[in-house]
Amino acid sequence: MADLLGSILNSMEKPPTVGSQESRRKAREQAARLKKMEELEKRKKAEFRKKMEKEVSEFIQDSAQQKRKYNPMGKIERSILHDVSEVAGLTSFSFGEEEESRYVMLFKKEFAPSDEELEAYRNGEEWDPKLAEQRRRLKEQAALEETASSKTKKTEMCPNTNYRDKYVHLIGTSAAKDAAHTLEANRAYGCVPAANKRDTRSVEEAIDQIRAKKRQKQEADSGAPSSSS
Repeated sequence: MADLLGSILNSMEKPPTVGSQESRRKAREQAARLKKMEELEKRKKAEFRKKMEKEVSEFIQDSAQQKRKYNPMGKIERSILHDVSEVAGLTSFSFGEEEESRYVMLFKKEFAPSDEELEAYRNGEEWDPKLAEQRRRLKEQAALEETASSKTKKTEMCPNTNYRDKYVHLIGTSAAKDAAHTLEANRAYGCVPAANKRDTRSVEEAIDQIRAKKRQKQEADSGAPSSSS
């Protein structure tokens, strides 16, 4: 009986100790603080968005303003401002190298910035239309001078006189192709012009003449002893 009672008591859950109760209390408090911080962050975002919507609306209604520059702000605030400006039909850009110094600029659609203006903001410079116009004219002038210089170099490379005019007393006025001797194929002598051949006989004629000379020589040789006796 005692053993049965002991086994039952051992199987029952032990009452929580003081240490476990304290850890659970701390966990509940931490969860409550996190929830409170999330609600506070959510409320701050909503308030900031409401503030930006009001400022953007005022910017749109102000016909004297073409763009608006904001002070540096965090990444979350910049994303909210970009979203508000997009909904309102504006163009927005972020500038600044370091995260702490990045800021947002809003532009009305009809006054969208040019590539030169954006490049100036990215370089940390103020946009000056007059200075940009001067730079544009200087670039155009430099391009024209470079083009003129390249044309001058091409002109210098071309010869002033034609070699045919210079050596006309040697080569004449006829073209080289016209002045060259034309070779015509000859069936009997190949590609050598027939006029250049001394022997104009055909092969058969030459053989017949050679045979005739041999017969004459043989007849002359055979008749020589008889004449001497």
